[in-house]
Amino acid sequence: MAAWIVGAGLLLTGIETNAQSLPKEAAARVEIHAIPTLTLSDQQFLTGDANGKPATVAGEFRIAQGNGRLPVVVLMHGSSGVGAAMEPWVHHFNAMGISTFVIDGFTGRGLTVVGPNQALLGRLNLIVDTYRALDILSHHPRVDPERIVLMGFSRGGQATLYASLDRFNKLWNKSGAQFAGYIPFYPDCSTTYATDTEVAARPIRIFHGTPDDYNPVASCKAYVARLQEAKRDVVLTEYPDSQHAFDAGLLGVSTTTVSANAQTARNCHIKEGEGGVLMNADTQKPFGYSDACIELNPHVGGNPATAEQAQKAVSEFLKVVFRLG
Repeated sequence: MAAWIVGAGLLLTGIETNAQSLPKEAAARVEIHAIPTLTLSDQQFLTGDANGKPATVAGEFRIAQGNGRLPVVVLMHGSSGVGAAMEPWVHHFNAMGISTFVIDGFTGRGLTVVGPNQALLGRLNLIVDTYRALDILSHHPRVDPERIVLMGFSRGGQATLYASLDRFNKLWNKSGAQFAGYIPFYPDCSTTYATDTEVAARPIRIFHGTPDDYNPVASCKAYVARLQEAKRDVVLTEYPDSQHAFDAGLLGVSTTTVSANAQTARNCHIKEGEGGVLMNADTQKPFGYSDACIELNPHVGGNPATAEQAQKAVSEFLKVVFRLG
């Protein structure tokens, strides 16, 4: 089946159905798209070196009920890959008349999870995947190319946040289109990139939890302050009593657990150095996941109340960006 998808580029897993017979959260059509991409080191990404390893990842495109060209939210997973917590978002957006495109950046690279070993995939690869998805969607006959928003969670939130950088768009976004907005959930903001306050003239809305000890909100606050000083359209919404992955509360999850052996850069200060080398700012040596600042066993947990608040805030944001209703 995987070979068939790669060869054909597209697998149709459903047919257009009479919308009157479907619940509003059901997609009218589902397509699986092959996404040609690259696996790159962070240095290759930062220097624009495209001599990476070719890879083909996949995207599930759920076309919402409605006619003509519809808005789309592209969703990028975190270090555990596409999981159950993505489903409430997909169904919610589809119910709003917004199509969804869920990227699986792992399976096509032979990965399932990277939490216990983040070195398995460079920190910036998922950004390339999002741009390649944008290219596919911006040329799709059922998509309004002016109304595509990127949303991501944890590692995918990090990709979403930094996909907004003008420099990265110029290096890697060959679609001729641009995301209409960026919605990072609990991203890692511990890295400072060159010219990282020069971002697309599009709104960025970050959602984070106060007690998050996986990707602490403090580093995101510092970055947001720099972006706001540069007069960028960015807002950070912080929720109390909300651990990493708090939107699992949309599934009814209300417990907190340890993400066993997962690596966290919560105490790291990383900055881009000469020649695109990521440096540990504290040691002034190239950064690696064996550095002393890397710790293990952060917490994850859902909060139904704040998850619902965040979902409502995202919905209101999308209504404005997509000019709905």
